[in-house]
Amino acid sequence: MQATVEIQVVPIGNGVSVREDIKQVVSILKGFDFLIETHASGTNVEGEMSEIFKAIEKIHESLHESGTVRLLNYLKLETRTDKTPSLAGKRL
Repeated sequence: MQATVEIQVVPIGNGVSVREDIKQVVSILKGFDFLIETHASGTNVEGEMSEIFKAIEKIHESLHESGTVRLLNYLKLETRTDKTPSLAGKRL
């Protein structure tokens, strides 16, 4: 099932700057067949819902392996039955 999602990853326990953690998150997302758009507080993703959930699991595994003690992940997930959801359809 095709979906769009806004993903916000919040690493906790690695100090004030989370730049390297977020760069790792974006790198993981780029490894999937997604359309992604990063912004100041998260990343918008368009792709298959099952792959999105796999990517989220990989993000958690990878960041924990890299030393992130605690990780919060906020999702806004959209699916539709009347048409295929897309990031392009969200633009004004």
